Amino acid sequence: MSKHVCISGCSRGLGRAMAIEFSARGWKVSGGARDQSRLSSLERELKNDFFLGFLDVTIPEKVETFAGLAKDNFGPPDLLVNNAGLINRNAALLEISPEEFSAVLAVNLGGIHNMIRSFLPMMLAKNQGIIVNFSSYWGQSAAPEVGPYCASKWGVEGLTRSLAQELPMGMAAVAFNPGVINTDMLKSCFGEDAAEHEDPKSWAIHAVDRLESVSPSANGETVLG
Repeated sequence: MSKHVCISGCSRGLGRAMAIEFSARGWKVSGGARDQSRLSSLERELKNDFFLGFLDVTIPEKVETFAGLAKDNFGPPDLLVNNAGLINRNAALLEISPEEFSAVLAVNLGGIHNMIRSFLPMMLAKNQGIIVNFSSYWGQSAAPEVGPYCASKWGVEGLTRSLAQELPMGMAAVAFNPGVINTDMLKSCFGEDAAEHEDPKSWAIHAVDRLESVSPSANGETVLG
């Protein structure tokens, strides 16, 4: 029986590349994002059973609805990949508005919390599953002009370690550092220099290798993509 992976933020970038790679390997894929047109185009690239639906991770009710539909289609996920992310525009912290700061935290931390609240109960009922929270090199280091993003990813590391201590034996939560990949998010920081880094499609091959190999013994760790 094929396994079930659920991926947030799967309409573009790393999420999309992972969805395609997991599907090519025979996984059932449930994925959500806010961009319906990109979700529609993703359908044509998936090779196995899938469910794609609207998902705004910042709205608890939308997450709950999406989780219910994912469960109805494929049951609880074996792998829950909390990938949806947002980065602030390059600017000194003094120049970041409270609204922009809050928006980054709402997606990168609040979104993970909403996903966990909606999916963990069904995973606990089976006492099975791995939760993967996307972190970053900036989850353990820092850089100027991306203060809100760094703060959120440091938060992901702490949230993951705390959650790991609450899970029963046989389950795990890990933070996932994907590395430096040529995505729209990286382009917003590095501009044209982003093209010097690996593209999402080739990255997904070894990243999915790594995610497939995560076991409950990795609970609480930071995993490198």
